[in-house]
Parts: sequence; C-alpha cells; structure tokens
Amino acid sequence: MNVLSIEGLTVDFNMPEGRIRAVNDVSFVVPQNKTVALVGESGSGKTVISQTIMGLLPDAAAITSGKVVLADPSGTEPPVDIATLERKGAKMRHLRGNRVAIIFQEPMTSLSPLHTIGDQIGEAALLHRNVSRAEARELTKDMLRLVHFPDPERALDTYPFELSGGLRQRAVIAMAMICRPALLIADEPTTALDVTIQAEILKLIREVQSELEMSVLMITHDFGVVANMADEIAVIYHGRILEKGTAEQLFGDPRHDYLKALLNAVPSFHMGKDERLVPIRPIKVKATDLTANRTRCDVAPGEPLVEMRNVTKEFTLRKGSFLGGKARTMTALDQVSLTIRRGECLGLVGESGSGKTTAAKAILRAVKLEGGQVLYNRGNGLEDIAKLRGSALMDYRRRVQLIFQDPFSSLNPRMTVNDILTEPFEVHSIGTASERAERARNLMNLVGLDPRYLRRYPHSFSGGQRQRIGIARALALNPEFILCDEPTSALDVSVQAQILNLLQDLKRDLNLTYLFVSHNLAVVDYVADRIAVMCRGCLVEMGETRTVVGNPLHPYTKALLSAVPEPDLSARLDFAALDANRASEPQLWPEPFRLSDGMEPSLVELEPDHFVCAPGLKNAGALEGTAA
Repeated sequence: MNVLSIEGLTVDFNMPEGRIRAVNDVSFVVPQNKTVALVGESGSGKTVISQTIMGLLPDAAAITSGKVVLADPSGTEPPVDIATLERKGAKMRHLRGNRVAIIFQEPMTSLSPLHTIGDQIGEAALLHRNVSRAEARELTKDMLRLVHFPDPERALDTYPFELSGGLRQRAVIAMAMICRPALLIADEPTTALDVTIQAEILKLIREVQSELEMSVLMITHDFGVVANMADEIAVIYHGRILEKGTAEQLFGDPRHDYLKALLNAVPSFHMGKDERLVPIRPIKVKATDLTANRTRCDVAPGEPLVEMRNVTKEFTLRKGSFLGGKARTMTALDQVSLTIRRGECLGLVGESGSGKTTAAKAILRAVKLEGGQVLYNRGNGLEDIAKLRGSALMDYRRRVQLIFQDPFSSLNPRMTVNDILTEPFEVHSIGTASERAERARNLMNLVGLDPRYLRRYPHSFSGGQRQRIGIARALALNPEFILCDEPTSALDVSVQAQILNLLQDLKRDLNLTYLFVSHNLAVVDYVADRIAVMCRGCLVEMGETRTVVGNPLHPYTKALLSAVPEPDLSARLDFAALDANRASEPQLWPEPFRLSDGMEPSLVELEPDHFVCAPGLKNAGALEGTAA
C-alpha cells in the first residue's frame, strides 16, 4: 500500500518579476513502512514538495495541477487529496501533525524559545489525541524515552537553549512522533549535526519507524545518509524528477548524467591522493590572477609556521551570585600542543564542543588564554603573538585570515561585494581608490565570479557564491596562513566539491598554509596532509592523514570514523555498534587512553609521526609538551 502518492504535481510561485515554476510534473510514491529519499541540490524543489504535502505553501505559491493523495494504512479514514484542501482549513489542520508530520532542518529555529520542551511536544497530543494535560505530559515523557532522552522527566521542563543540537533534534522528532503519523517527512534532519550525533539521529529514525510501522520521506543532498536510510530514491533537479528507482538500482547503475555527476562530487575515504572531486559546475580561475595574487613568505616549505604550546583556555559557565556561590568553568582547550608547517593543510576534527573553533580563535588572538603560548614565524623565527603590538600586530593580522562557517551571516547585508572586498585595504591603508577597485576585480576572478557582480548585495547570491566571496575577502591582503572554520558544512555536495577544489588550487598556486576545521572526516581526508583529532578540549590523536584514517589508534578516532555515512551500499553504518556517548567520555576510555579529572593529557608517538593521547603509557617515546 502507498501511504503517499504524488501524481503530476506542478507548483508555481507568482513573484513580482513573473511566474516561477518550482515543481514541474513530479510523480512518485512512498510505500507503507518504507523510506523514500528525495535527493537534489538547493533550489531543486525538494522543500516545496514537503511544504505542499504539509499544506504549508506560502501565499505566493499555487498548485496548478496534479494530486497529492495521502492514504490511511489503518483504513479508518478514506484517502484524501491534499492538493484540493484549503491550507488553513479544518481538514488540513486535522491531517497536519496527526497523520503526516515533519522534522525541520534546523532544530533551534523550529522550536519556540519561550516554551518548555514538554509543552511544545505535548501541544500536538492536546490538539489531536483528545487527552488531558496530565495525559499529554505522560505521553510526552514516553516519547522522550522513545527518542532516548537521557532524563525524560527533567527534560519536560527544560527550554531549547538548554539543550545541545542533538537533543534539540531529538525533541523535534518526539514532537513529530507523538501522534504516531502514517508519514514522516524528514527535511535535511542531520545537516546541522556532528557526524556522531548524525549517526545517532539516523539510528533513532530507523528505530522509531520500525516501532510505529511508519513511512518516511527523507529529503537530503547527502548520499551517505541516502545509502544508509533509503529503500527507494527519486532524484530531482530544477523541479523535475530525473531518475527514480530502488537504492540498489541507483547506486549500482546510475543512468542519468546528473546523478552520476552528484555521485562524483562526494568525497570518500577510498579516493587516491591525486584524485579530484568532479563538481557539476567547475570554477574557472584565470592564470594571470593566480600570478598577481601569489603570496610571498619568508619561511621555507616544511618549516614550522604556527605552533601551539600547552595552550589552555577556560570559559565561565555561570557567574557566582552577589551572596557568594562559586563560578563554574569549562576547559575548552586543555594543554593543546601542535605545529602547523609551512605549505601544509592540517585538518582539525572533532564533535561540536571539542575545542576546534576555540583553537582557531587562539591562533587569531581572538581569545585570551589562561596558559600556554601561540607562536608564529614571520621570517625571524617563532615569536609569541600575545606580545605583538602596534605595526607588528597589524602585520600579523595581514598574514593570518579566517574563512567563516556560515556564508549567510558572515557577510554584511548592507554592504555591496565591492565594499566587502575593499574594506580590508581601508583598514590597513593599502592602495589608492583605483588600485583597490582593480584588486577587487582580480579577487572576483580569482574565485571564479564575474567582476560585474561587484555592485550586488550578498542576498542576491547563492550559498556557494557567498562562500566564494568570503574566500575572496580572506585572500584580499595576500595572507600566508588561512583558518578555514567548517567552510563547506552549510553547502550542497555539488557546491562543496567546487569550494574544496578551489581551496586546493589556491593553496597550491598561492603558496598558502591552512588549518582546516571540520567534523566531516571524509572532507578532511580529501584536503588535509595531516589530521589532529580533538575531544573535550584535548588533542587525542595526530599524524599523517592516510595513517590516521587507515589505522586509527585512539578509541575516539575509531568512533568518529565508524560514524561517517559513506555513499556506498556495501559500507553501511553498523547502527548496532554505535556508542557515541561512551566514545566522547574520556573517563570511560579503556586503558591506556583513559583521562580522569586532573590528569595531564600526554601525547605518545606509537608509530613514526603518529601521536596518540595515552597517559597510561610511560615510555621513552612519550612527548609531554609538544608534537611537531
């Protein structure tokens, strides 16, 4: 039986500039107790289809043709064509959240910050299940237990801001599940999550689906998620279904060129060192622009450029009251020591809260340290950046730049691209107005954008184009060292391939050195020469990329690698073996890796240039202070 049947669906948007067709003659079905993945890039029409099913289309949208038939597997209610219902009518309100429910992409914005988790989840039960408030509270507690909340009783009275991203997403899943819907729409449910939390959420969706015998429409652009979740796949591009079939058919024998191109754009652990991703729309850079922007550096390739020595950073979690009370602190960096060599890319990986971004901020001198030093080589040997003042500090700021994670919030919406790219020259008093304008045009060419777009504002660009503008801004002052803070986590797989290849080419052609912060190990495996793995503020493993990925020694690194969903049906995740909570608890690690409170994290060279945090090992190979 098909719980959802979409036949010839066409959705148009009536915009000031004219009519735009977002969905064009789409047809597919979602069978009972099966998962169908709807795969495509941003702007392909995936979310419009989900909005149509939920009756949440904006006022500017209109269904011009087709059917969206929702059936009831229990047989208690007749099939209903959602396309014919009034979006704000009683019938649609009865279906929405009751027989069909949705998990939104961003767990923070899909929850009300003013209401407790218990009230928000219980609201659906009050609306649809004809229960009292006390019964709704008990049902909510049962759902929180079903989605593996650590303390369901306490969680009822917590607010969203008190929960981690993974727990917020669990709360959203519980809210969608409380009325036991026949169809669950999961709209990019793991995009904003770490790899270990993502694996937990995928496992959770499968468990709940099995428990409730529910159908799932999984909307995603991540082929690793598709390979682990989908029974059937529909590939969509510019509002049209280009290919559909079982997961075995589409992974084993992709027919359409677009699907082949999407699969070629996904980084995997099996790629050769010289193998490149193949983006659907490659970025073309002029050789003359590369020559003009080539960075000069006084440090020889392979020599230490940046060094962190026993860096410690603490944050205050709760201030003491005026009557007393001790302020609680959290150690974000615990005696972290690492070296970044001239011309290399060091990948810094770990879950959210592991200290990756704090380490990058420490190198930028954006946070005050409680202990240790950050050293930088400007051509006269390593010097402590905390002691730089005046012109020396401005020189350091020119040499070190940052590419931000979010291409949407990192660009000022009130500034044109020309203003954004020329601002660094104004800050550092470089060049005349005409020279700055010429440099801005060169930077646009350098990242493969048309210089004619300089007068536009950020809102008129796609996410990938905005990230390229962010890269151009980082390159404006001809830096020699760039911190890349999750630069592709917010992007589609095809755009991600564009950005990764661009970063690779710029590193090679402009003599750049990178610190690449990410939680996606497949991405880091593609771009990084060496990997440093962080957990709870500690550096737990470091070495050559292929050595660490091919032979992880630390239990936390093994857990991270085992949780990466690969776009390969023969390498599916072992959900039964996933135990992310234990892997990220240092006091639960087996000996000799166990880290208890007050214990000093020490790196040991277990293999040539392969260092592991193993305090239990005391031998001649132990490195107490630094690892080069």
